[in-house]
This record gives sequence, structure tokens and C-alpha cells, in this order.
Amino acid sequence: MLRRTEEIKSWVLEAQDGEIGSVKDFLFEDENWTIRYMVADTGNWLPGRKVLISPASLGQPRVSDWRVPVHATKEKIENSPPLEIAEPVNRDYEQRWHDHYGLPYYWTGPALWGTSPRPAGLQSDLAQARGYYAPERNPIARDLESTGDVSGYYIQATDGEIGHVEDFIFDDEDWSIRYIVVDTRNWLPGKKVLVSSRWFKDVSWADQTIRVDLTMDAVKNSPEYDPTTLNRGYEARLHEHYGFPPYWE
Repeated sequence: MLRRTEEIKSWVLEAQDGEIGSVKDFLFEDENWTIRYMVADTGNWLPGRKVLISPASLGQPRVSDWRVPVHATKEKIENSPPLEIAEPVNRDYEQRWHDHYGLPYYWTGPALWGTSPRPAGLQSDLAQARGYYAPERNPIARDLESTGDVSGYYIQATDGEIGHVEDFIFDDEDWSIRYIVVDTRNWLPGKKVLVSSRWFKDVSWADQTIRVDLTMDAVKNSPEYDPTTLNRGYEARLHEHYGFPPYWE
């Protein structure tokens, strides 16, 4: 199912033995454009700390009461490697974090999540994944990026600027970022459009700009985004309009 990151921010995170806070942000890597961690706002429970939760440790979100189950105890979460709020999440920290939870490294296997195409498979594939723990297979990687920090980045088409990032849409099966929501208010007042992460050309982090392999005219005439009608039919029309093959085929 496709979900907006803004949709579940502030939802309650419920550990096995009590609440630990609420959803605050998401951290992703830009090689595969996949969300690797959820960031929790722990309020007064663990003030001054950035607490990360892997999608591998999450249960199915409950829309009925806006809660996300976490398959870990409060003690386990509290004793995880500390990371100050202002510190970046780098590969060294990730390795210590995964060791603490006994999870295989997602960056060393052949699939999107190490040995599995989905984070839910990390727990069941743990024994098989031990072979991927070799340090020599630990590549140097960029620090993870925050969806909150990237919101507001400029979107540059091949022939001009088309707007800025308003939101991210991810697949809650594999947690890959399928689209960014582009607010075109300064160019096409009132219209919002979706751009697939597969259509990105590059990202200039210094200029806070994402360049896409689309023309302004193509974006202008694209199917308008409406969160209430985001379904496979709309996705098919969107891909057909831009002339790109669907990601699900």
C-alpha cells in the first residue's frame, strides 16, 4: 500500500510493553530511495536523543487508532546505541545499531533489504543473513537523509524549475520511496503532481535541488495528483503520460 510520510507523522509508536512516543521523521538513502528508519519523538521519556526504529521492527499500522506497533521492548529501545539529535546517521552507527537489535545489515546482501526484498523478511532470514556480516562487504555510504529536511527542495525539470518537494509517498511493503509530491504553486497555482524517484537525474544537496528527467510541458499536462484517488489506475495513467514503464511490471 502506498502511504504519505506526512500522513503518519505524529502516529503513536507502541512498543511491546508501552508507548515510546510518536512518529517524527523518516531517514532514507538516495541510492535506492528507500526509507531505512523511522525517527521517534520520545517526548520526556528519552529527551535529547534521536531514537530510530527499523521498518523490520514495525507491525502493520492501525488506521483505526493511529498507532504503529513496534516489535521491541522499551528497555531494548532505551539501551540502543545513543545518537544525539544533531548527529548524522552514518554507516558506523548503523552497524552498531543493527548489532544491538540482532538484525542483518540491509546494505550487504543482494536484495533491497540484504537477503530479503522487504524489511519484514529480515527477522525470518536472520540465520541465513549471518553470512553477509563480513566487514569487507561493508561499503562506504553517505549519511542518511531526512524526509523532513528534504521537504522544500527545488525540483528542476530539463528546461526549468517546476516547484518544490512537499511530501514523499512510499510503499509500506518494501519501504521504497515511489514518488515525491511536487507543489507547483509558483508555476501552476493549485496543482500538485507526482514525480517518480526513478525519474530523478541527480540531486544537488548543496543547492537543495532535485533534477528530474522530465520537461516542464510534460509536467504541466500530467495527471493532477489527488491523495484520495491514488491507486494503480492513476499510477498507470501517470506512467503512460510520461512514457516510462510501470515499476510493478
